[in-house]
Amino acid sequence: MSQPLNRETLQRVAPKLSELTHDVLFGDIWQRPDLSPRDRSLVTLATLTALGRSGQIPWHINFALSNGVERHEIVELFTHLAFYAGWPAAVAALECLPEE
Repeated sequence: MSQPLNRETLQRVAPKLSELTHDVLFGDIWQRPDLSPRDRSLVTLATLTALGRSGQIPWHINFALSNGVERHEIVELFTHLAFYAGWPAAVAALECLPEE
């Protein structure tokens, strides 16, 4: 599979994973009140960066922006992570950030 999965293709390829993503991850975990969606987006971007999961980063950048994270904060997050997750991981994450 050469293209990233989106909601529709995930449903076609892996219906159960799609259901769990919708119902459990975004329907429950992302809705829990102890962390805001904004905070969850920052944590998720940091984790994806640290683990080198750059295929998921573009979607989560857009989601973070819709959750109130500002572009300059995402740049700062990736800069900060260069020292904790490694320079290549931070640069790879920055490459996912659309230009202004």
